[in-house]
Amino acid sequence: MKPLKTKISITLDEPVLEKMHELAEVYDTSVSSCINVILREYLKDEKHAGRLPLP
Repeated sequence: MKPLKTKISITLDEPVLEKMHELAEVYDTSVSSCINVILREYLKDEKHAGRLPLP
C-alpha cells in the first residue's frame, strides 16, 4: 500500500522553482516529487534534525 500524501500549498523563490522544474525534467518526474525526495533526504540526515539551514 502506498504511503498517504497530503496536498499543501507553498511559496518558493523563483530561482528555487526554476531549479525544481529543471530537475523534474531531467528525472522525468513532477516538481512535487522532486521536492518530496529532497526534503525526505534532508530530514533523514541526523545533523539536520530539528534545525533549518538558515544563514
